[in-house]
Amino acid sequence: MNQIRPALPEDIAPLLALWNPIIRDTTVTFASAQRDEAGLTAYVEDRRARGRETFVALVDGVVAGFASYDQFRGGDGYVHAMEHTVILGVAARGQGLGRALMQAVESHARERGAHIMVAGISGENAAGIAFHQAMGYDHVGRMPQAGRKFGRWLDLVLMQKTL
Repeated sequence: MNQIRPALPEDIAPLLALWNPIIRDTTVTFASAQRDEAGLTAYVEDRRARGRETFVALVDGVVAGFASYDQFRGGDGYVHAMEHTVILGVAARGQGLGRALMQAVESHARERGAHIMVAGISGENAAGIAFHQAMGYDHVGRMPQAGRKFGRWLDLVLMQKTL
């Protein structure tokens, strides 16, 4: 049985086990520094303290992915613009969990006054771009060579959805 719920402290270790290989081995994220327990705990708690949330997808009680969001850019002019992160384990992809996580994030943000949700996607992540298109996100820009990883310059694709 699949379940979407807010992250709990006991989810931190399984989330690290999902996220760190993506950080370490792919260009899905431009980050190269893997996360640790204290850092991910602070990530969840800091967002929650600002009225945002981190949602976890469970498959038969096992953590299979997560999604979270926070303000797109600092400053009071952006208080209605949010940006999200969605990460799924390889085995969880293609089962509708990403869609369920995104719906939870979008609903939570909308209920708290967010107007738009932004996706910053690696230009090499064709599956991520297609996923966001299927979720109703529009392509609003491409920043050539915005990031660097594995000794290469990477493009950043920006997509947006009005909530």
